[in-house]
Amino acid sequence: MERIHRGDKIEATDWMPDEYRKLVIKQIHMHGISEVMGAYPEKEWVPKAPNLRRKLGLIAKVQDEIGHGQLLLRVAEDLARPFGKMREEMITDVFTGKVKFHNVFHMEAPTWADAGIIGFLVDGGAIITQASLLDSSYAPYARVLQRICAEESFHMQHGESIVLALAEGTPLQREMLQEAINRWWPSMMFFFGPTEMSGAATRMMEYRIRTKTNEELRQKFIARYVPRVWALGMTIPDDKLEYDETTKMWTYTDPDWEWFGYMVKHNAGPKSQERIRLRRDAHEGQAWVREAMVRTRETPLTV
Repeated sequence: MERIHRGDKIEATDWMPDEYRKLVIKQIHMHGISEVMGAYPEKEWVPKAPNLRRKLGLIAKVQDEIGHGQLLLRVAEDLARPFGKMREEMITDVFTGKVKFHNVFHMEAPTWADAGIIGFLVDGGAIITQASLLDSSYAPYARVLQRICAEESFHMQHGESIVLALAEGTPLQREMLQEAINRWWPSMMFFFGPTEMSGAATRMMEYRIRTKTNEELRQKFIARYVPRVWALGMTIPDDKLEYDETTKMWTYTDPDWEWFGYMVKHNAGPKSQERIRLRRDAHEGQAWVREAMVRTRETPLTV
């Protein structure tokens, strides 16, 4: 704790208490799985994107998200190995409900505007969260986040490009954009977690695995994105949304904490089971590729 308090970084090879190790694994495991599952709402729109340029941009973004997940799970594997847990099991944990992923990736994305809003709001929220983790006490996590944050900024700009095109489009396109904002705003209020943090989240703050509270992150998101949405000529679906000059805080309507919490814990969202099934099919269906690569490394071909 003295090392952490003076700003030292903890490396994978350093001694650490089991509690610290388990909390870092918990944080990175969920983050990594969320990156992988985050590709699925937009993956649905790759074949339906309105033109080739949009299709190529979306394919590149989906590829990045899967890559982020693999990078993070590799970092988590270094810590989990002493507990006998390898990356293969960390990936398959999502099939058995042993690991959760972010609420937003359980939701539907029924229109092209949703593909834009995911990049604009969801990736924007992710950047706020991940940028705060760049100062994490666990050095390998902080280092890998430098690359992830840089790529997420492109993802946000990709979403912003779609949103701007729709905002400058026909009345029907603007209506589609407003409906997408209405769908995603409550999910984004839940995205950062409850105001009252759990015991594990509090310990992560004490260990400086995390450096900002859920409410600090949510307030930063609201302050950044409410003016941007208003600048598009769109509205925020929240009658209570208001900036308090005295407290310097935004007031907002609480999301349905109970419903969102149940959805994440039990994979009971509108698209949860469908996307988990797609992930299982992809992982199990391509097992022969992984097996072939391992055999090739063990018995290299000779010419």
